[in-house]
Amino acid sequence: MVAHFKLVEHQRKARGWKGFVLPQSNCTTVGLVVSLKPIVDAFGVKRVIATTMQAISGAGRAGGVLGLDMVDNLVPFIPKEEEKVAKETGKILGRLGEGTIAPHPMLVGATCTRAAILDGHTAAVAIETEKPCSPEAAAEALRAWGGDYAGMDLPSAPKRPIIVHDDPFRPQPRLDRDAEGGMATSVGRLRPEPALPNGLKYVCLSHNTQIGASKGLVLTAEYLYKAGLIGA
Repeated sequence: MVAHFKLVEHQRKARGWKGFVLPQSNCTTVGLVVSLKPIVDAFGVKRVIATTMQAISGAGRAGGVLGLDMVDNLVPFIPKEEEKVAKETGKILGRLGEGTIAPHPMLVGATCTRAAILDGHTAAVAIETEKPCSPEAAAEALRAWGGDYAGMDLPSAPKRPIIVHDDPFRPQPRLDRDAEGGMATSVGRLRPEPALPNGLKYVCLSHNTQIGASKGLVLTAEYLYKAGLIGA
């Protein structure tokens, strides 16, 4: 979250640096966090259970997944991925403290799989909210969210950070991963989850090599420049 950028000055002072180190989050976590943020703000979230279907491009050349390995296949395990998703989701949605981030107390459980998709990470998400949240109310909150960079006129920022689909057959990677130049998170199939108190479930999709990697970092750099934290 943008509020966490205040840690840049803390890092500089604590280490005596002129520069700073700012890591990119896990590419799967990006779409999940974007879809959760408006709901966290409006209704609160206690619990998140997510199953991901991740593109083969997310593995990279060193990831051990070749195109031929994925034909007619789904790999049910990605080493260390589930731990990253759980930890980073809580941290990104956490609150800034004195020189640190207090993770959001929500419980996050993830099952991460590799699917026969070229680009685009999809997640089936079930959440327990603190306040009752109907699918209609969740859709309204998602559509209204403008992103932490709203009004900053950043070149890489999407006009619609979240696109909500009413068609139950969307989002799909081939149809929706390139929305807003690959910088939007698409959400669909919003519906109640009767297995959880105040339960809600949905499907979200984000482009793992755009908002989840290269262009996401460009957007971060644009924000840092606009905020005066880096020079031209």
